[in-house]
Amino acid sequence: MRAIILAAGRGLRLQLPEDQQLPKCLLRFGHMSLLERHLRMLKSAGIDEVVLALGFRHPLVEVELDRLRWQPRPEIVLNERFDLGSVLTVHTVADALTRGGGVLLMDADVLYDERIMAALVAGEQPVNRVLLDRDFEAGDEPVKLCVRAGVPIELRKQVAPGLQFDTIGESVGFFRFDEAGARRLAALVAGYVTGGRANMPHEEAVRDLLQERSQIFEVTDVTGAPWIEIDYSEDVTRAAAQVLPLLQPLSVLRA
Repeated sequence: MRAIILAAGRGLRLQLPEDQQLPKCLLRFGHMSLLERHLRMLKSAGIDEVVLALGFRHPLVEVELDRLRWQPRPEIVLNERFDLGSVLTVHTVADALTRGGGVLLMDADVLYDERIMAALVAGEQPVNRVLLDRDFEAGDEPVKLCVRAGVPIELRKQVAPGLQFDTIGESVGFFRFDEAGARRLAALVAGYVTGGRANMPHEEAVRDLLQERSQIFEVTDVTGAPWIEIDYSEDVTRAAAQVLPLLQPLSVLRA
């Protein structure tokens, strides 16, 4: 299994001065960057093949990798048009999606507990999996995951009125695909780009994959495991003050 970490964006919603803007995977919590936390948890899960989809100020990420001396060094794929949507970033890593085997697709800007990683990678059989957190704040920002009879039926910030579902929660932003699921996602993403929709979030293509029912998806409930996506400056404060103290100690300390 390989992990693809999406880390190309500028993080404009953090509203930092231009000279202080940096890839969000370099934000530090507890003297450790989000990137280092990702790498440690992936190694703890037995995943050494990591692909970093970079764009904005990507040399800074490479400097961090040099500092970490992480081995094996992650493969870097650049999205030169990182100002567009994340669906284009996923398209730039199409080779990593389609070269065979299972794939984890992960947002870089998430501070999370090892229990979430454990839920994502659990089991030895190939599987497509989405993660659901039922304890979420209502509003327009969370990407909602709706489930009916154990099947994920919606993945969007805005849920259509009248949609019938058994369970609703927030998507953690991490997805697992078996080989067929990853190849189909790559095809859907390519359709977005060639169809002039490269400015869309990649969750839209994942939503299409869920709704076309060509692949079977498991839904794993991670409610109670602490995590936070870093979008706004208040998220940085909350991550440091409320989420970081709840995280289990990382079991892998060195590369």
